Amino acid sequence: MADKKRINLALQGGGAHGAFTWGVLDVLLRDPDIEIAGMSGTSAGALNGAAVKSGLLSGGAEGALANLDALWRRMGAIGDIRLVNWMTNFGPGAANVARALEYSLQYSVAETMARIVSPYAYGPLYSNPLRSVVDAFDYDEVCAEQGPRLFICATNVRTGKARVFTGDSITTNAVLASACLPTMFQAVEITDPDTGETDAYWDGGYTGNPALFPLYDKGLPDDVVIININPLERSDKPVTPQQIQSRINEISFNAALLGELRSVSFVQRLIASGAIREGEMKNVKVHMISDDALMNDLSVATKAMPTPYILAELKEAGKAAATAFLDAHKDDLGKRGSVDLQAMFA
Repeated sequence: MADKKRINLALQGGGAHGAFTWGVLDVLLRDPDIEIAGMSGTSAGALNGAAVKSGLLSGGAEGALANLDALWRRMGAIGDIRLVNWMTNFGPGAANVARALEYSLQYSVAETMARIVSPYAYGPLYSNPLRSVVDAFDYDEVCAEQGPRLFICATNVRTGKARVFTGDSITTNAVLASACLPTMFQAVEITDPDTGETDAYWDGGYTGNPALFPLYDKGLPDDVVIININPLERSDKPVTPQQIQSRINEISFNAALLGELRSVSFVQRLIASGAIREGEMKNVKVHMISDDALMNDLSVATKAMPTPYILAELKEAGKAAATAFLDAHKDDLGKRGSVDLQAMFA
């Protein structure tokens, strides 16, 4: 029996679009040749990572698949995470549903309220609608030393720096912090057990979407498979307010990732030129699973409004993208990267 192909997963955040990652994980977990050694996740990626980690420990691949299904059933049940409980559940195609959501009165009102009303204005009525979803994880399993290593990124509001939670530091609040968009949720406060200082945290996407550097540990494999749910490129110039807002969102939440990939590209050039010897620095083999065509049809509205129809479409797209990736690049795993970073940053 051939050795398994050990990989790290970098799980992007992007609200309800994280259901695309659900589909990708569904395929990877069913492949007997793939072993997930490490995961770094932000926002929805953090939720997906926690579901996979705890599921693998409790019931192997089937346990992870069941956890993911349960997670996204709960996500589909909370309605609009802006507290607007309106759902479009018909099937004219994801792009048409996205347009309907963008131009709906309910979404327009919610978007306007998010810009002029602070989450703190709700006072004692405020509650984070994701808390019940995140509380459902078994944190003994999420934090366990066994199984794939899990890293979750959030942004320290005071310092503006990324904080990576792993092991026992992963809690309900750490996962909520990773998914805390400041126009929608109150900052999540977390006390550092070593210093006793309490800091407020916002979404990890501002500083690492996801953070790649935890995956450079020598004990982890060189292959990093990025599951990208924020399109890197859009061919058409955004002109409507909705298109402009969506593109601003995508650029903002890809900036940290592109910065890290540029650093990986630089190290690769140094190793290739002999400026540093192989083994002195991690020679990361980068892969990417994405469906930019679908994501270009969606928008910031579909990120915020997890309708069951969109979640189902995203899962199926993720399964198709993962299958295509394995067909094209499974043999590359452990040998070479399948993303040409030198061309990306030429």
